[in-house]
Amino acid sequence: MIPTLGFYFFRRYAMTTFWFLLGIFSLIFIIDFSEMSNRVGALPGYTISSGLIVTALRIPMILMQTVPFVALFAGMAALISLNRRYELVVTRAAGISVWQFLRPFVIGAFLFGVLAVLAINPIAAWGTKKAQELEAGWGAANSRTEASVPWLRQIYEGDESIIGAKAVLDNGTRLLNVTVIHFDDESRIVLRQDAESATLEDGYWLLKNVHETRNGELPVRLDEVQLRTNLKQEFVSESLEKPESIPFFRLGRKIEAAKSFGFPTYAMETQFHSMLSLPLLLVAMTLIAACVSLKFSRFNQSRAVILGGILSGFMLYVVTVLVKAFGSSGVVPPFVAAWLPVVVAMSLGATILLHQEDG
Repeated sequence: MIPTLGFYFFRRYAMTTFWFLLGIFSLIFIIDFSEMSNRVGALPGYTISSGLIVTALRIPMILMQTVPFVALFAGMAALISLNRRYELVVTRAAGISVWQFLRPFVIGAFLFGVLAVLAINPIAAWGTKKAQELEAGWGAANSRTEASVPWLRQIYEGDESIIGAKAVLDNGTRLLNVTVIHFDDESRIVLRQDAESATLEDGYWLLKNVHETRNGELPVRLDEVQLRTNLKQEFVSESLEKPESIPFFRLGRKIEAAKSFGFPTYAMETQFHSMLSLPLLLVAMTLIAACVSLKFSRFNQSRAVILGGILSGFMLYVVTVLVKAFGSSGVVPPFVAAWLPVVVAMSLGATILLHQEDG
């Protein structure tokens, strides 16, 4: 009877998780598409169909941020549903302990975390890059848009300049919506170049469709400009890529490459350990859900108990993000920053369940 019952509980948890994911996907899709339409709807290359495609490409990255809450709410909803139908009452009456019938939920949460790391994360990283490429292409003609961080700084033959771009393509060899600011020996701005794109060639950046602006002079438009540089493609790639945009499978190689260039790798290492600990984080969320859901129907507990479970899950997520920020900045070792909140949350959840069920 145990395998059959376990499979039934696992199926209920999986279906609940699927419907939560579908609902959150739909909600995020509507909100993100509306916000993006208001923000970039006036750009010359924007169309409704392309906007829908870009929104769909951006959704997996946003979903990755909601995965812990999906695990929490799915666990609570599934357990409350089973309790209200007295299925857990019958299960307990059959002599099955809470640790036995919670096993399918724990396994389901762990597998959900593995799926998020191995499938959703690579799709999110790929989709984010494609979305940035399409969105930057819409405003390619609008080269006077302020470039966003990150910025690259280079000094070549006495010319000091910083380079910013809206999108980084082809592993750092091509930038879109580029802004280059040049400084003199006294750190005063002497020249600004706004380009539609910049391609890293052998020893120079090839800027296309450039608007040059100097102090006291009218802007000048040039088709192409060569900006001499000593930067290499690998260096540029490591400088501009964010840890969240790197697929889990490539993080190890990226960390080694960054170390070879002398870059700090705290952020990448923290992201790597965060991905490794994600399945156990979802298990911790499931234990928190069980603490506030198992006895809800039988003992007529108030809604404040469920609200407490939601707040507990939210606090765990906030603490996880906060400690991750400490790890990314090097204040806390990346391994400790990623694993400490998960271990503490699992220990607390198991302790509360032991107190509730076994005294």
